[in-house]
Amino acid sequence: MSVLPLDAADEVATEPVPPARRRRGLPGFLRRPGGVFGAAWLTFVIVASLTASLWRPFEPGQQDTANRLALPSAEHWLGTDPLGRDLLSRIFSAGSLPLLSSALMLVVAFGIGLPLALIAAERGRRVERVISRVTEVFLALPATILLLALIGVIGNRLYPVMAVLGVLISAAVYRVLLGVAQSVRQRLYVDAARVNGLGSLRVNLVHVLPSMATVVAVQAAQLFGIGLLIVAGLAFLGFGPGEPEPSWGFMIQDASGYIYTSPWLMVPTGLVLALTVVAANELADALAGKAAAARGTGRRRRPLRRAVAAAAVPAGAPADPAAVLEVRDLTVSVDDGPDLVTGVSFSLRKGEVLGLVGESGCGKTMTARSLMGLLPDGVSVTGGSIRWRGRELAGLSEAEIDRVRGREIAMISQEPMVALDPMFSIATQLVGPIRRFRGVGRSEAKRIAAELLRNVGIVDAQRVLKSYPHQLSGGMAQRVCIALALTGEPELLVADEPTTALDVTVQAEILSLLRALVRDTGLSVVIVSHDLGVVADICDSVAVMYAGEVVEAGTAAAVLDEPAHPYTMALLGANPHVPEGEPVPERLASIAGTVPPPGSWPTGCRFATRCRFVQEKCTVPFPVLPAHGEGSVLCTRVDELSREHAVWEPEHAGDEIASPLAPPAPVAGVSS
Repeated sequence: MSVLPLDAADEVATEPVPPARRRRGLPGFLRRPGGVFGAAWLTFVIVASLTASLWRPFEPGQQDTANRLALPSAEHWLGTDPLGRDLLSRIFSAGSLPLLSSALMLVVAFGIGLPLALIAAERGRRVERVISRVTEVFLALPATILLLALIGVIGNRLYPVMAVLGVLISAAVYRVLLGVAQSVRQRLYVDAARVNGLGSLRVNLVHVLPSMATVVAVQAAQLFGIGLLIVAGLAFLGFGPGEPEPSWGFMIQDASGYIYTSPWLMVPTGLVLALTVVAANELADALAGKAAAARGTGRRRRPLRRAVAAAAVPAGAPADPAAVLEVRDLTVSVDDGPDLVTGVSFSLRKGEVLGLVGESGCGKTMTARSLMGLLPDGVSVTGGSIRWRGRELAGLSEAEIDRVRGREIAMISQEPMVALDPMFSIATQLVGPIRRFRGVGRSEAKRIAAELLRNVGIVDAQRVLKSYPHQLSGGMAQRVCIALALTGEPELLVADEPTTALDVTVQAEILSLLRALVRDTGLSVVIVSHDLGVVADICDSVAVMYAGEVVEAGTAAAVLDEPAHPYTMALLGANPHVPEGEPVPERLASIAGTVPPPGSWPTGCRFATRCRFVQEKCTVPFPVLPAHGEGSVLCTRVDELSREHAVWEPEHAGDEIASPLAPPAPVAGVSS
């Protein structure tokens, strides 16, 4: 495999790091005053309460009747209660009960709500509906009445009571975390992990949960403060430990009887409880602020989850015996909704590159992702066949398709900074798949990872391996994504707009790299692109898609030099490249209107509502016609257009073909 030089613009980012970022040992939330106060106070209260028996100056029940309702002094730092008992000793001796019972409530609530959220986000709409309906029942239950009834049955045993409260609160926890889990599973690096062979459990533990950690911490801190208030409130009402055992709620209730004669009695206990609740909320705010800052640098993607195909697969011998990939009459649909792709057919031979071209919303990405079973949640293959080396992929289970992903078919994303997990180094993200796919040890996997980086044109491979995604430029990150796709030594690459997010210079380097990979390794590639220049540069064959179907297909040279479908002509007419020696037009050609959404496709030619050549016969169904040798075209007037050499012009009038017209200008990179 050839080694491509790395442009200086693609080197690892080396900008000076601001001073605030150099303090790597200090968590972000501790750089906020509220976070410092919350963490410090909670740590102090927890440690002081749990170790009170080791340092308290008096026993909680020890009375000093000579010093009843005393103010703070050297002997009693916080004063005494109506029986002369030391307030400092009683406050911190009572602290372990609300702290531990609130922690128990959190463990139960998150122990139930978090796994349910992960399962619902992963398993899809049907499972999510069932779990959500069950949790709605818990949300509808009167929690206060249930808790009081439970206390009436088991007595003032706060630990079981708070555990039951945790079960009830788990429904609310689930509802909050479900949205977060679904959002995280939209990230491309989660799809990349699935392609790289990670099972469901490991995807959740390694990629989904770490990205949810901040939200979980925020919710836990807020619920902890609520739990403290609930425990104190129950004790205030008399549903706490009985005398002489101290409790914050009972101590506040006792102090309320002396509010006019000895107002100080309310201050120590009330202040400790208030500061503890405020500290929990301040800590939650600091964590939330950190999360908001992190989200400001991220991008959101739609979920890319797979639904199992539910349609029968047509049998029969392959149309092209030399093809390694053959797609026949593929239909992709929304569950209980409209079709997104219909009747798509194409084949791909070893070492060839196929381009899927069309406007946004034409079904290119859905077609490409169906090859790997990575369709969005609620979308599935409902008809047709996807044959890979004679094996049918449509309808395979998740476990069966996992044996193909990464090992035989791999994916390159259009957004490399989203496809790489920001929480792990490049070495971690490359070594793991290499070990799974190739069965080698860690040291050998590291050597292979460095070699892969060098093969994709990265000169300083060792430094890049130690880097994190945010330390790489866009071109560098895309090279890493290509190396990641090659970890399983696949035979087919599915590239979803791999150069869209890159500048022109880096685009050329990436295309050169892909050409070298195809030439040196015999890879087959399916590339999705809006850029006809990219298609002309790298593709051997082209399938032009519009409104979920292929309207024209053939070799790249034939389709781009002699387009047979008006839609292809329109795309070429909007090409900004002007052949040398020709005048620059005042304006480029454009296509009026937009691609009709699924469910609103017209009968007959779906391009008819935007086509300048439309006639009445275009509005009724008609068959696909042969074109470009082994290609095809979906147009009733293809013979007329071919005879008249029609092109799509910026300005036109009427529905008839304007003639005579010059043939369309060739796209750069394709010879006529």
